[in-house]
Amino acid sequence: MPRPRLLYVTDLAYPAHGRRYGDEDVFLTSRLRAHFDLALCHPLDAAALMDGFDAVVVRNSGPVLGHLAAYEKFRAHALETGARVYNPLTGKADMAGKGYLIELTAAGHPVIPTVDRAEDLDRLPRADRYVVKPRLGADSLGMRLVPASRVAEAPVADGSVLVQPHIDFTHEISFYFVDDDFEYALYAPDPRRRWELKPYQATAADLEFARRFIDWNALGHGIQRVDACRTLAGDLLLVELEDLNPYLSLDALPEDDREAFAATLTASLNRFVQGTPGPA
Repeated sequence: MPRPRLLYVTDLAYPAHGRRYGDEDVFLTSRLRAHFDLALCHPLDAAALMDGFDAVVVRNSGPVLGHLAAYEKFRAHALETGARVYNPLTGKADMAGKGYLIELTAAGHPVIPTVDRAEDLDRLPRADRYVVKPRLGADSLGMRLVPASRVAEAPVADGSVLVQPHIDFTHEISFYFVDDDFEYALYAPDPRRRWELKPYQATAADLEFARRFIDWNALGHGIQRVDACRTLAGDLLLVELEDLNPYLSLDALPEDDREAFAATLTASLNRFVQGTPGPA
């Protein structure tokens, strides 16, 4: 029986601050190659090369803002041809921009409160400073802090800008899931050093928090990263749900855990290619 053919989309040279995209994808593809016929390509080439593969795996391809036209062409072609894309293109979180933070705020979920209109600013907790970020932002691009006296100037009529109160927190935690199953958690003990991560032993309450967003997104297959901050009161608030191409920080894990993740990913991709559901 022929082996499944995967097109693995990555920008090995993307200069991510505090992260080494290329190293992570070199490691993962070295393990996947034992089970799949594998080709790597840059995101700018994905639409032209994707036909003929059993699945397209979008990994550390960098923010789509850097190649938005190419990404839209890739997405349109995948939807038109019914190509299998991992993660599936049905994600409701960062894959579709950051507007979901407004939806989750309105629904009462534990997220950093978010609005996109001046008339809704009174729905936010009072703060000395506010975070203003593009709805389609990524990697903190375009994000800025503004004082409370100027925050009313920030929202624009077309809803392209999001506003949040600046939250003081003790640390950030990321929870990593594959096919709805929790795999591991990492945290940044120093809030000023987001990508200096260490393994974190998640509690039952932590996982209940993270899983509610995985359940909300209902992606089914793929890799998701739930990013949260721990407030000074000890509560968790969602910062973002990365469901397009989440960096995994595998270099922060012990070797055995890295290998276990690679095996989990391999099993997930096998199920995905065969069209079978993930584990219950």
